[in-house]
Amino acid sequence: MSAHLMAIMAKNLLIVESPAKAKTIEKYLGKDFTVRSSVGHICDLPEKGLGVDIKHNFKPDYVVSTDKKQIVAELKKLAKTAETVWLATDEDREGEAIAWHLYNELGLTAKKTKRVVYHEITKSAIEDAIKHPREINKDLVDAQQARRILDRLVGYELSPILWKKIKPALSAGRVQSVAVRLIVEREREVNAFLTAPYYKVVGQFIANNIKFKAELEKRLISEQDAEGLLKKLVGAEFTVKSQEKKPSRRSPSAPFTTSTLQQEASRKLSFSVAQTMRVAQSLYERGDITYMRTDSVNLSQFAIDGTKDEVKKLYGDKYVHTRTYKTKSSGAQEAHEAIRPTNFAVKEIEGTDQETRLYDLIWKRTIASQMSDAEIEKTVLTISQSAGEEKFIATGEVISFDGFLKVYTESDDETEDEEKEEGTLPMVKENQKLEMAEINAMQRFTLPPARYTEASLVKKLEALGIGRPSTYAPTISTVQKRGYVLKETKEGVERKYKVFTLKGKDVTSVTKTEITGAEKSKLFPTDVGIVVNDFLLSHFQEIMDYNFTAHVEEEFDIIADGKLEWTKMLSKFYSPFHKIVETTNANKERAAGEKLLGVDPKTGKNVYVKIGRYGPMVQMGATESEEKPRFAKLRADQHMESLTLEMALNLFLLPRVIGTFEDQEMSAAIGRFGPYIKHGAAFYSLPAGNDPYTVTEETGIEIIKAKRIKEIEKTIQVFKHDPEIKILKGQYGPYMTMDKKNYKIPKDKDPAKLTLEECLVMIEEEKKSPRKKRGFTPRKKKTES
Repeated sequence: MSAHLMAIMAKNLLIVESPAKAKTIEKYLGKDFTVRSSVGHICDLPEKGLGVDIKHNFKPDYVVSTDKKQIVAELKKLAKTAETVWLATDEDREGEAIAWHLYNELGLTAKKTKRVVYHEITKSAIEDAIKHPREINKDLVDAQQARRILDRLVGYELSPILWKKIKPALSAGRVQSVAVRLIVEREREVNAFLTAPYYKVVGQFIANNIKFKAELEKRLISEQDAEGLLKKLVGAEFTVKSQEKKPSRRSPSAPFTTSTLQQEASRKLSFSVAQTMRVAQSLYERGDITYMRTDSVNLSQFAIDGTKDEVKKLYGDKYVHTRTYKTKSSGAQEAHEAIRPTNFAVKEIEGTDQETRLYDLIWKRTIASQMSDAEIEKTVLTISQSAGEEKFIATGEVISFDGFLKVYTESDDETEDEEKEEGTLPMVKENQKLEMAEINAMQRFTLPPARYTEASLVKKLEALGIGRPSTYAPTISTVQKRGYVLKETKEGVERKYKVFTLKGKDVTSVTKTEITGAEKSKLFPTDVGIVVNDFLLSHFQEIMDYNFTAHVEEEFDIIADGKLEWTKMLSKFYSPFHKIVETTNANKERAAGEKLLGVDPKTGKNVYVKIGRYGPMVQMGATESEEKPRFAKLRADQHMESLTLEMALNLFLLPRVIGTFEDQEMSAAIGRFGPYIKHGAAFYSLPAGNDPYTVTEETGIEIIKAKRIKEIEKTIQVFKHDPEIKILKGQYGPYMTMDKKNYKIPKDKDPAKLTLEECLVMIEEEKKSPRKKRGFTPRKKKTES
């Protein structure tokens, strides 16, 4: 009997969400079980149309996804022959909804179906789940349905308004729009921030042959104050006024939730939020960690005991301190336990570099959570001086017992205004005289609020009660895919600063330079994102309100608890929302973020900046005037809010004639795919580092010649009788091109020896082939041609 037939005849069919998980679980269950995967959701609202019958109590029209029809058909066959079908999808709302859709689409009955959940994929957890099945929790399903339908209603009704009022192909979403609002507001805070200089005064003193630093207890505002203080301190005596020792303790952080894991993986491993979830999913499905979508910091007694044993074995009894953590979030509901290793004795796992690094982070954080506090002795010295009342403060820390710090220290992504002057301090007595080595007054500058990283945005969304563990990563990915937000790394700019130094009896000054304002993987709103945000804020204040969005999340939680009917919640939301949609639609005014920059002194025409069909642009002349207005696209480094009239007028300098080559004019311009040079009917992309406003005739000729050489090297054959057909070298091998379409060359054919007739036959055969879409496109750089 074949293995396939035996599988079909198995008494039990267990369905999970992913193939990787199915493979792991299959190892733990005997021959009586067939384990299969649904590969995620099998049903959803249709891609086209609303898919929700509003008049009939928001009845959803679920359809089996096109790519899941074959999977559903196979699962139906297996379900018919099985005695029992076990629905073992994830234990959150999404998993419950998948189980419910499977139940309906496979035509299952309550008698034949069992729902099982588990928090980790280990043999004991799976066996225990099988022993304790339950029914599908319809309250959890309804909470997921409410979220999905509400988000569809918002997107379906708002998106067409954006197409009409701003530009085509835009979209709006309940949570994504609020996330964009946070980023836009932070950007405006940064741009409005006025940097103020100040002076930080740090002295280097010597006591008992040990040099240490102490900082003036207040900042100085002006250059005169800084220089004046140092001159006043010439010849002054410095004395220890007081010495205070404070014992303190530092406790470990709680085990990871979804959001804290995303934050720490960003800080320590430079992972994006989506990357963290992808790697964590892999670790979970392999059985290495517990479920990775959770807002609980709780550990089971089994986990606490396992951690305690491992700490004792590795570090000894004095490092053990078991704790229970309580989740602060009132809406915590996604799981019952924090993210932790399934086996604490496994300190290192085999896997990809990303998997091993993320597992190491999770292992250390969990182990540290059950370790002793770190004991720290903090010393504060106050130093007085004979020339005035100003005092210097020195702080030092000595770790008397490292405790959990032996394993793990949490990172901090908050911007610090200045470096902390801390170190080891010498043993001194009150009234002891100190030797002054030197004192520096360094000019510093106040810093604007930090732009969001993906991780700090997750932290903010969680603090506002917006979103849940399963929504953070998709929300952040969506706002970037929509073109509302860019994740960018920007180089800083050079800035001069002054330093005054007192050494001996001399006060000197020097001007230095530093790089400031560098940004690494920060979130910036695009012009389109800003215009969409402002439009939604002016017309749909409730949708954009942080408290309202958090309240909606709370209502989903109440539905999940069975205390609110999901259709009533949707009805309460939809009626007022739809009225605003109708009112906004009736208003014919466009909202392209249009702003009058001024008047062109040469033509006397108004110059505007606005959102056009292809993004931000400037317009010279009125749209309704007889003479057609001129348009120019903004440069990549320009933004609508900061664009000036002078900058806008410069954009109309393109296309710019840069010279002639082979008796034909060369011009430089910027198109949809970036800057380029046009020569005759041909287009040549400008390489990075070349500016269309300044590129010279000589450079233009070099670019054209270089591309021609590249084309010659790329060409295998051009047919004399039909030059439209060419055989070229591509990134993945040789191919044919005709009428701007590309065609494959069989591997057994020599491209250099092919005849025109053979090429035409192969092209016709590929055109007729029903298996694949006609032609293919080799990967290449986009140009203006």
